Amino acid sequence: MFRVEVEIGGNPHEVLAHVSGKMRMHFIKILPGDVVTLEISPYDLSRGRITYRQK
Repeated sequence: MFRVEVEIGGNPHEVLAHVSGKMRMHFIKILPGDVVTLEISPYDLSRGRITYRQK
């Protein structure tokens, strides 16, 4: 589980996110400071899934 900082409307929010299955399957590592793409759950806006690590 990772704490990801997201800016929505200029206001910072923290989202608790886990790594998606394909990233886990291909052993893609995420380090602090990496820029990632995030899918946020429509049911709980404080949880999400990391789907991509930017290069």
